[in-house]
Amino acid sequence: MGILRDSILLLLVLAVVLFLARVVLFKTGLIHMVKKWWKKIIDWFHVYQFYKVPEFNDNIQENQLYRRVYTYLNSLSSIENSDFTNLFTGKKPTEIILRLDRNQIITDEFLNAKFCWINGEDDEGVRNFVLKIRKADKRRILSPYLHHIHSVSEELEQRNIEMKLFMNVAGDGDEIRKKKNGRWRSIPFTHPCTFDNIAMEMDLKEKVKSDLESFLKGKQFYNRLGRVWKRSYLLYGPSGTGKSSFVAAMANFLNYDVYDLDLSNVSDDSDLKMILLQTTCRSVIVIEDLDRFLLSKSTALSVSGILNFIDGILSSCAAGERIMVFTMTAKEQIDPAVLRPGRVDVHIHFPLCDFTAFKALANSYLGLKEHKLFPQVEGIFQNGASLSPAEIGELMIANRNSPSRALKSVINALQTDGDRRGTLAIGRRLFHERSPSEDYDGEFSGPLCGGGSSPAVKEFRKLYGLLRLKSNKKSQSFDLARELRNGS
Repeated sequence: MGILRDSILLLLVLAVVLFLARVVLFKTGLIHMVKKWWKKIIDWFHVYQFYKVPEFNDNIQENQLYRRVYTYLNSLSSIENSDFTNLFTGKKPTEIILRLDRNQIITDEFLNAKFCWINGEDDEGVRNFVLKIRKADKRRILSPYLHHIHSVSEELEQRNIEMKLFMNVAGDGDEIRKKKNGRWRSIPFTHPCTFDNIAMEMDLKEKVKSDLESFLKGKQFYNRLGRVWKRSYLLYGPSGTGKSSFVAAMANFLNYDVYDLDLSNVSDDSDLKMILLQTTCRSVIVIEDLDRFLLSKSTALSVSGILNFIDGILSSCAAGERIMVFTMTAKEQIDPAVLRPGRVDVHIHFPLCDFTAFKALANSYLGLKEHKLFPQVEGIFQNGASLSPAEIGELMIANRNSPSRALKSVINALQTDGDRRGTLAIGRRLFHERSPSEDYDGEFSGPLCGGGSSPAVKEFRKLYGLLRLKSNKKSQSFDLARELRNGS
């Protein structure tokens, strides 16, 4: 008992000592003071040089470098360790962001060199940043470090820019040409579809993302080859198979603006060229139903005019770093020369649903990975019946409170409305790469379901004006859908 009592007393004494040590060291800020004095001692052995970055230049204009430094410093993790930091709510109520405070000191490291930034003001109240750098590191590090700040801040600013959807308006009068954006009108682009929530085979999704990432990093590669820094995609397949959702996912992944080009609002080839010149870099340019315009004989646009828009000399002069996306129902009737590599780099097929795509939809819309009705659905698909992902998705949304009822409604629709189009070739997607000296022609094929006419896409079209086709245009699309249903 005596040994036990002594042990307990010893533990209590140790606990009290640790508690007192914590109070002395942390509550009185002793450790902080020791670090501060140690840093000053080290500073005595180095010769430093100071650079001031004022908010305004001599002409009372904004100093762009000040803005770059401000954006860069606010992104550093070391801001959390500073003595004074401001807390603000972000775009979302639950998002908390840190912002620099006046007289705050931020430390940074680059190429094994240490930097110190001071956020301050001069005697007249003009804000500035003061950079403190060792003279021994100045000649070797300063210039690369400032270039590093410029590139990082530019990327951060690009991420924070509000994405926009641009639509071209009809007419070519002087009043339109005098406007700031010419023929384009814009509204905020807030479509929620991303590669994370789009119903797509994971293998295809990763290959598309990898292709886009390679494009983003390919500026020097394209310049070295003497090629325009752009990439083009062809999305083809029946209506309601997810092409519009895929475009939105691409734009959100790239953080690019979207230019939805309505060829029916273009008067002639010259007008098309002017519209192209008014687009900006870092954008996705979309032309829907390209096959209808290529095959139409009533349009004022010529095939050569459209092809020059895609890959002509003018397209290289408009703006760099662009993605061009063309959609069509079927590409078999189009001259292969129109879709050759260089004009269209990647082909992605959007077919009707098969059973694998159906299961992806059931998991996404109903939260079902397995169900007793799945074998019956699989059998119907194997017999050749099929519907578009949008049609199946609509049935699931309408009956989302009862998964069994939703599956029964899909079964009934497949049995009554299934048009035997499920016998389309369905295989694993193939991605063919060309040699490093030229763009590769990627061909993606196989089941893809994004629900091009799902409520999300309907809302997208409603909000952003993508339903801009006239009544005769709608009737043509309905006739096309009817022909497809009849197997013609």
